Amino acid sequence: MVDILSVVLHRYGSQLHTSGDIKVSPQTENSTLLVGDKTITRSLLLLTALTAASELEYKVLFFTQSQIQSLPENVQDLSASLKPDSLKKIRFVYPKTLEELLEDVASLHELVPETVQLPSLLIIDGFERYVRVHGRTQQDSRSATAYIVALLHDTAVFLGTRSQKIQQPPCRVIVSYQPEWEGRQGDTFALDTNLFVLERYLQVRCNIHKVTDSGEAQNEWMMYLSGPGFQVDDHGTGEKCLGLQWRVVMHPNGALEFRPETAPKEQTSGGQHSDCGNEA
Repeated sequence: MVDILSVVLHRYGSQLHTSGDIKVSPQTENSTLLVGDKTITRSLLLLTALTAASELEYKVLFFTQSQIQSLPENVQDLSASLKPDSLKKIRFVYPKTLEELLEDVASLHELVPETVQLPSLLIIDGFERYVRVHGRTQQDSRSATAYIVALLHDTAVFLGTRSQKIQQPPCRVIVSYQPEWEGRQGDTFALDTNLFVLERYLQVRCNIHKVTDSGEAQNEWMMYLSGPGFQVDDHGTGEKCLGLQWRVVMHPNGALEFRPETAPKEQTSGGQHSDCGNEA
């Protein structure tokens, strides 16, 4: 997701530096866990899917439990300027249950690259709705999480291996997940152990938290990219950022705007953290 998201940020960001300023390591893990309120994560996933299809010409499979009723303003503006062939690169799949999702993902192993373009991006929207259901114990939920995320990982590797033979990009996986404590009012907090399972396979994490003290009328979130699979070379200096951070603003018309924020670098030899330069 990181390389795809960089295209999104440069298109919709506020006064961002050029792509040459902060370089994502080519070794960066291709699979990403998107954690936060589904109000914003779905909009970001849709924007990412259309950007991948239009700008990078990726074939995208978008798995979600609920029908897509409308597109974010950014996506509507972008789709209006696209060729019909770009939109055809995105296929929406609507599995209602965990069993249906497993079947849909497993069927990707039957794709023949000589007859069909292999997907380069698999998106799972609202993963918690498949594994956290009424009557399922926490242990069963963890087991289901481990099974499906392992299948996604293996499928991406399988598709990536086949893609290399026909010079297609490797397959990426993005999973959005709303923990139990997200989207609630008050002080309710519960440890969601499914996150530990997801992080074993999804080495880059994108956290999105609502800004509660914003002085602006728009809804605002802080978005932070980090994780063991995420490496950024700050301005070619060789210094490694701990992560990259943006303020995401959703305007009344649904449009998303990304404003760069300062994020910390790795600890220096003097024991101090310095700032990562993704600010304008």
